[in-house]
Amino acid sequence: MTKTIKALIAVGGTGGHVFPGCNLADHLSKNNYDVVITTDNRGFRYLEKFKHLKIFKLPSAPINTKNILTLFFSFFFILYSILRSLLFLLFNKPSIIFGMGGYASFPICVAATILRIKFIIYENNLIVGKANKYLIPFTEKIFVSFKELEGIPQKYTKKIIEIGNIINKEIIFHQKEKFQNDDKKLKILILGGSQAAKIFAETLPKIFRDCVNQGVLLKVYQHCLPSQNNKLMMFYKETQIDFEIFNFSYKLVDYFSKVDLAITRSGSSMLAELTNAKVPFISVPLPTSADNHQYKNAIYSHKKNLSLIIEEKDLNDKLPKIIGEISDDSNILKDIKRNQSQYSDKNVYENIDQELIKIINEKN
Repeated sequence: MTKTIKALIAVGGTGGHVFPGCNLADHLSKNNYDVVITTDNRGFRYLEKFKHLKIFKLPSAPINTKNILTLFFSFFFILYSILRSLLFLLFNKPSIIFGMGGYASFPICVAATILRIKFIIYENNLIVGKANKYLIPFTEKIFVSFKELEGIPQKYTKKIIEIGNIINKEIIFHQKEKFQNDDKKLKILILGGSQAAKIFAETLPKIFRDCVNQGVLLKVYQHCLPSQNNKLMMFYKETQIDFEIFNFSYKLVDYFSKVDLAITRSGSSMLAELTNAKVPFISVPLPTSADNHQYKNAIYSHKKNLSLIIEEKDLNDKLPKIIGEISDDSNILKDIKRNQSQYSDKNVYENIDQELIKIINEKN
């Protein structure tokens, strides 16, 4: 392409929407696209690393059906958000729009429909999200991470393009150093967003203490909230468990090279990152995830023999047993890594480029 093309990427308010959007923005920016990202206040907090991108905040709100009054105000605010999005699009005039899911992406895509601007929605879970579900009849294409995606009506399946997971290129092409386990410790990485960090910090250290008391040698790398730092440090020091704690990090790939195993929530992007980096993991789905999508993600990965799975309610009973088995039998993790080595999202950006060329050429 020789002509600069204006692209807008609308992301929801969670890391699972923001990070794929920013990864896509970085890629397109290096390929002759003029890229703008829109999000709401929730999504904006994740964008500290991406100040080199053009980022704008637009209002958004979910539909609140708690009572008639909240429902009325929800519709009123969504209408206001669509009007603001219309003005934004009229001023910026993008050629193509990506809706990355989440209700913050919804007003922009509705406004695009009104203005007849082509847009694409992206779904990286195994069941289509609520915002994307409403946009299916109007979108040009549906980019998906997995062909097994549920929730697309049959009459719209021709719109589906399987592209893979839009994750950081550094992780896709990450070459894990050959592990030298001189101290024979099982090295575990604990990951999660703010809610998971809180729950994991309250639950897992006691389980690790019990494992150590049973003779398992451990080193723990744990993501936690800043408010939990002192309590966790004191606990691990008192129990003489080797540890390193950290707060939010954009450079998780640095930890991927240090560990044998990860314990994580089951957001699609995180599972894809761990799989591409060939880090065996135990997936703990968020019980309250919308449409139970995290459980579906975790089950899918487990059935492909890419990971293990434990439901949150079973952590105290099952996690010590699994850690003990892994400590005694190194083949458990070797088998998972062998299966992970057969999987890669290395073609995801090439797939996107090819589809965009088709869509833009059709427009012209």
